[in-house]
Amino acid sequence: MSIVLFTLSQCTMKRVISKSETVDRIIDFSGYKWLVRNTNQLKYGPGPNFFSNSIENVWVDEAGKLHLKIINKDENWYCAEVTLNQQVGYGKYIFYINSSLTNLEDNVVVGLFTYLDDSQEIDIEFSKWSLKDNENSQFVVQPYEKEGNIFRFDMNDSLGSTTHSFEWNKNHIVFESKYGQNENELPYISWTYTGKNIPLKSDERLKINLWLHQGKAPMNNKSQEIIIDSIRYIPSY
Repeated sequence: MSIVLFTLSQCTMKRVISKSETVDRIIDFSGYKWLVRNTNQLKYGPGPNFFSNSIENVWVDEAGKLHLKIINKDENWYCAEVTLNQQVGYGKYIFYINSSLTNLEDNVVVGLFTYLDDSQEIDIEFSKWSLKDNENSQFVVQPYEKEGNIFRFDMNDSLGSTTHSFEWNKNHIVFESKYGQNENELPYISWTYTGKNIPLKSDERLKINLWLHQGKAPMNNKSQEIIIDSIRYIPSY
């Protein structure tokens, strides 16, 4: 397995919260309420990108699955992000994905993460970061540029769904990815982080987003979509 470490220009340009952003849409998904991000025709990180709260970008279908979509509208690309409307902390976060990560377009990024600020963040991310032959997945504890804070690997899931999780504890974080959604299935890959940058429980929020690396348009010039069947948060005290 090769490990690719990114320069600042290659890896995630993290989110900046601006006074120009508004939240005027809330959705119900997996038993929780989520705020849908809207940057009001302005670009912000990650990317930077436009983020829209339209029903074309973010919706929950009749089966209860969350759809995030990048669309082109009026010659601009609009990305999608949702934030859990409650504080989270130590515990296990499980994401059941019903889309192929292997087939993500090279400029597209999927993020599953807890966030307080750019140095207190735990990520599962799927992207080739605009490099055609790059691995497509990574576990990250921010800041990513610190040695030992990023673990890269390849998922080859073109045939079905996947499950991804991280268990955040005070002294370690355990990441896992596996094929399928069987609770008893052994993980395809796992990584335990015991470094110095484990976030302390504070006012973190859980986020899911779909965006474009460096704000670059999809190379195939088509809309991009990710479907999340459900999420589980199992708190520990």
